[in-house]
Formats: sequence, structure tokens, C-alpha cells
Amino acid sequence: MSPAIRRSDHPGTRRRSRRWAAALGVGALVVTGGGLLAGPAQAMAAASVAVDFPTHCIPPAIAGIPPIDGTTSAQITVDNAAPKVGETVTVTYTVVKAAASNPVDLALPADIMTPTGKVTVAGAQSTDVTVSGPKKNDPVPPKGAFPSFSMTGTFTVTAPGKITLSPSDYNIHTSYIMELDTPCTVIDPPAPVSQTIIASDGGGQVNERAIHLGSASGAAGDQVTVTGSKFTAGAAVTLAGRAGNAPTGDTATVTADGSGAFSGQLTVNDPATTGIVAYEGAGWDAAKGAGPQTYTVTGGGGETPDGSQKLTSSVKAGTLSMSQAGDSVELSAVDFGKGGASTGALRTVTVKDFRGGPAGWSLTGKVTDFKGPAGATIGASALGWSPACAAKAGSPSTCAAGSEGSVGSAGATLASTPNGAFTGGEFTVDAQLSLDVPAYSATGAYSGVLTLTLT
Repeated sequence: MSPAIRRSDHPGTRRRSRRWAAALGVGALVVTGGGLLAGPAQAMAAASVAVDFPTHCIPPAIAGIPPIDGTTSAQITVDNAAPKVGETVTVTYTVVKAAASNPVDLALPADIMTPTGKVTVAGAQSTDVTVSGPKKNDPVPPKGAFPSFSMTGTFTVTAPGKITLSPSDYNIHTSYIMELDTPCTVIDPPAPVSQTIIASDGGGQVNERAIHLGSASGAAGDQVTVTGSKFTAGAAVTLAGRAGNAPTGDTATVTADGSGAFSGQLTVNDPATTGIVAYEGAGWDAAKGAGPQTYTVTGGGGETPDGSQKLTSSVKAGTLSMSQAGDSVELSAVDFGKGGASTGALRTVTVKDFRGGPAGWSLTGKVTDFKGPAGATIGASALGWSPACAAKAGSPSTCAAGSEGSVGSAGATLASTPNGAFTGGEFTVDAQLSLDVPAYSATGAYSGVLTLTLT
């Protein structure tokens, strides 16, 4: 009697088994905010409204799952809906509803999420405002909804008239076990207008210099692209980090072209950075500069003292896989007229869980009917097993053997490990097999196929 063993460890299976990373920031998350409009100058300003728009979110590569397309519901609010030219307006972009919830049976702890994003400004003036939020969130229960959060930023009004604000791309950075990003982009930009303000002429000279950031966040040591416009043609422009109202040590210099535009790279090393500015002259001058545009350092880095060398390394996440010591098992023969147990041992299966995350795994098996001579069969339910599982020393997870009993065509669990805060390891799985052969089964060889699936 020889049941052949078939392995099922295809990419789709691996993707399903690694969905835990989606819970660490995966999802199309949404945005709203609070604020009241007041004053006669706002008679023409539209009240802030929540808007819906399709978003495309890319989970961290370690998640092993495809991009998520969903609907973001967002709202933009301001602290002043009737500003004068030259005044600064604070913008709030707050997540109120997630397009996806925590997809796994694993709770996420509080204060692991740092959101950043952009708000699109159009109408009387056009710009992108970077916004960021604090690293603060309520715990997320297993398969529960993601909590809401707010992001804020500022821009300077440079022209009178109607100015519209729409939610734009955003990123969810999570710091749980490892640093991960889930960027979400507007599928058909721009998103609908959520807030309209009416700016009046301030009567004074307006500084129209403006900067845009390629990203609203990054790890310490990362470079951010800074582009500028309306600076003095040919002027030397300093790009600099700010920690609140104080300068950091991170600076770079670029030269504006003949139209007053530039594009340059600033390396941000100081983890205290909250914004980036650009200015002409020897030091920061709001009259000859632009910004700050909000920027958040999400992890890594730190200053290296003089005479020291900063050493960095990384641990690369692997995959969930299995291998087996063979693909056929010869069960013992039984006598015609007596029948009984035809026994043998499953070829040892080795499971390697090198994902480095909180997800466990499950190894299941199912068997076909055993086909014999002249169309004779022994049903799949006649095959039983007694599983065993052992973890290699040092493995974070504990392996649990499946229950003793019938395998059958519906299948049964051979072994598994549970979800946990940190899982992984190497495991050996075995089982004693027993086929219950009826007493007067036709003489000859019988064979069935046992398929093992790892998820």
C-alpha cells in the first residue's frame, strides 16, 4: 500500500500565510477633521465636508499580499477660513474611517502608528501642504477597525480669492517589531474638494516663495527632495531642517535657475526634525524664504559623536516553507480474509518559518480513495494518522501536533503553531499512518495520494 505525498506550497498559499503585516499598517485609511467657520468674510466660503475617493494602498513587501484598493472617506478643515494674503493657515487632515480593518486574529498595541500625508491646495493659489500626526493610536483588536487619527500642517496665503483644499496621498508608518510603511495614493487625483476658504488682499508686499517636499516622512539619514519656486533668479538657496522654531544641523545648498525654481536633496539626520525650510541669505528669514513644510522622522538614525563610526545592520525577513524526506510511503501488507491495519510512517516534513512576524502556521492533509485492482477501492476515510511535531531548539514558536484520527478527503490538521507577539522557527513533523483494510478486499496493490498544504 503506497500513498504518494503531494506538496502544496504555492505563492498564493504563502501570501495568505503572511497577511499579518497588513495589520501593521496595511489598509486604505481615511481622513477628517474638526473646525468651525466664523465671521462675515466667510459668507462665500464653503463649510468643510467629508468626501469619498478611491485609494490604492501598497502593503509592506514583507506582508506578501497584493495592493489594496478601497474608498477613503476624508475631511479637511482649517483654523481660519477667511485669511488675508500673507497670513498662515493651519490645515487638519484626520482619519475617520478605514477602508480596511485589521485582517488577522492578532491585537495591535497602542501608539505604533505615525501618519503623514499631503493636502492639495488649488484655486487662487496652487501648492501641496505636507501634514503629519503624532505617534499615537488606540489598540486595535483582532480583525477590528483601525482607529482615527489627525495630521496637521500649514501654508502661507499668497493670493486673494477662493482657495480649495482636497485630501491627497498619505502614508501609515508603523513601529511594531519592525519599521514598516504603507503608502496610499489617490487613484484619480485630485480628490474632491473638502474645504473652501476665501482669502482677502492683505494690502502689503507678498512673499510668493514656495517649497514642496517629495515625501512627508523618512528614517533618520534619508534624503528628501525639496523643490522651490518664485525665489530670486540665480540666488543661492539654503535647505534646512527645523525642530519647532529652532534650526537643526541638517542643511544643503542649491542654486535657483533663471525662473527662480530649484530642486535639491536634503539629508535629514536629526530625529527631532518637524519641518523643512528654504531661504536666501545667511540665515532663516521668513521674508526671503518658504516653509516650514511639515516633515517627520519615523525611525533609525541618531547623531554620531566625533571620533565615532555608526554601524548599522538589518535582519531580512524570509518565507514560510516546507520540505519532505520523500514522496512515497510503503504501508505493510495485510492478509486476504483477515484485513486490518496496514501501517507505516509519514515521510518527515520540515517546516521553516523565517518570516519574523506574529503569524503562526497550519499544516493540513487530505487523502484520495485508495484504488486497487479491477476497480476495487478503499475509501479515504479508512486512512488514519497519529501526528507528532517538534520545534528545533531556539525556535520562538511552539509546535502543536494535530489530533489522532481519520484523515479522509475533507482533510485534517497535521500540525500548527499559534499567532503571537513574535513567532518563527524550524519544525519537524511526523505521523504514524494506518489504513483500515476490509477483510475481503481484492488482492493486489492499492494506492492513494496524500496532499499536504501549509498556510
